[in-house]
Amino acid sequence: MDESGGSGQPRSGTDEADERRTGRPRPGDPATSTARPHSGEEPHDTDAHAKPQPEADTAAAAEAGQPDQNQGTPDDPADDQAAGAAGAAGAAGDGEDGEARADVPPADLRKAPTSPPASPPAPDPRSDDPAPGQPHDAHRSEAHTPPAKSKSGRKRGSSSRRGKEPGGGLLMGRPFGVPVYVAPSWFLVAALITWVFGGQLDRVLPELGMARYLVSLFFAVAFYASVLVHELAHTVAALRFGLPVRRIQLQFFGGVSEIEKESETPGREFVLAFVGPLLSLILGGLFYLALQAVEPGTVPGVLLAGLMISNLIVAAFNLLPGLPLDGGRMLRAVVWKITGKPMSGTIAAAWVGRALAISVLVGLPLLTQSGALGADAEDIGGMDTVMDALLAAILAAIIWTGAGNSLRMARLREHLPELRARALTRRAVPVETNTPLSEALRRANDAGARALVVVDPDGEPLSLVREAAIVGVPEHRRPWVAVSGLAQDLTDGMRVSAELAGEDLLEALRAAPATEYLVVEDSGEIYGVLSAADVERAFVKAMARPN
Repeated sequence: MDESGGSGQPRSGTDEADERRTGRPRPGDPATSTARPHSGEEPHDTDAHAKPQPEADTAAAAEAGQPDQNQGTPDDPADDQAAGAAGAAGAAGDGEDGEARADVPPADLRKAPTSPPASPPAPDPRSDDPAPGQPHDAHRSEAHTPPAKSKSGRKRGSSSRRGKEPGGGLLMGRPFGVPVYVAPSWFLVAALITWVFGGQLDRVLPELGMARYLVSLFFAVAFYASVLVHELAHTVAALRFGLPVRRIQLQFFGGVSEIEKESETPGREFVLAFVGPLLSLILGGLFYLALQAVEPGTVPGVLLAGLMISNLIVAAFNLLPGLPLDGGRMLRAVVWKITGKPMSGTIAAAWVGRALAISVLVGLPLLTQSGALGADAEDIGGMDTVMDALLAAILAAIIWTGAGNSLRMARLREHLPELRARALTRRAVPVETNTPLSEALRRANDAGARALVVVDPDGEPLSLVREAAIVGVPEHRRPWVAVSGLAQDLTDGMRVSAELAGEDLLEALRAAPATEYLVVEDSGEIYGVLSAADVERAFVKAMARPN
């Protein structure tokens, strides 16, 4: 890491000439030292001397989501999680060559680009659900919106605000403060369960007539209430361990609890995975006890028997030792404990999950055809065979893709600590509000800086000059344009600690989308400016490296 050094710069002899050329009095002589603490550490300014990029290169970090740890049934949206993390890192375009160069000599920041900058995109509210594939969770920077003039004459930027809560369907409630959503696909599976279970009731209780479908619909709702209890078990355990839970979603093949951080120990990982199937087993036992108190062959008896069997199936299926199932996470915890490496546990459980997917694809239709699942082989028709093969294919695809997504998420989490705010921060020069852009850029070039921080006469930071706005000003206009007219007002969310790294850094950027952030020390001293585009490039570069 290069040594940091913010030395004061002597006043340039061109100030007087600038005054005569602009026809305006020379502004006050603000500090020209680069904004850096007196520490011995210099950030890895990977793009330290590149020209400012057009607007498209400084797009705001997209939200996503944040890498989420999913617990629960096999319909595990890990793709949304990975997209969430990548989106938080930033959806900004790469630089001119897409590669950071630390050995390029300082370029004259006063030169305007030969082509006009790209038109800034309109700010977009956060989508309800990507998409993990925020990743899921795309944020657009509000810094692209031209700020309105305030009474003080400075332009007021849009306030930083936390994006909308994750969507994903119909919000049903907030048990333990965690939103529970019912995905649109649930209504499809509820209709399917109602139709299939209604056909079973017609053979067991033919006297019900069409009322059997009302009973079947009640069974579908009660079954998914049991799935919700399964997911709440994961949620309560995660909250007990201090892990944030983004949401619970009930969907086509069950439910998912989106836990945003990894367990710190293999023991906690094991407990976190096991509590879901354990609650399903307990529910199965409770329904069995209730079944003993009712008359067999009645509506309550049939419902209780169906709920008992379905909860036992849910528990048994989730205990299969392959990711993304709960049993796979338990296997991961065991291998993690033995080897001391969480990545080794993930690899082992993911490959077992892929083998399990192949077994389901081939074995489930064979078991059904043989009558091993309770049905007589003579009663199985061609349509039943097609439906069994289709169900096996869907389950196998979910398990296979979930296992692959678990591997990708583990790789992402392994590289996240490489993203450190201190290493990615650009050197900055403080300038006062009425400083002409040409003078501010001259000072930045002299100091080897790539960012401008607008400060008040006392040196308190007020706003950040947007890199995209600089390239949009023709060179001949820069002596007449004050830096305050190109700056984005600082909000609490745009001040980030120099100590942030990994998931904490991405979460801070996702909470307040912007193109640039002021990086400060714990003492409040300015360290520099962090560009969302730099974070995005570092994220992509880290993910491209082999483990």
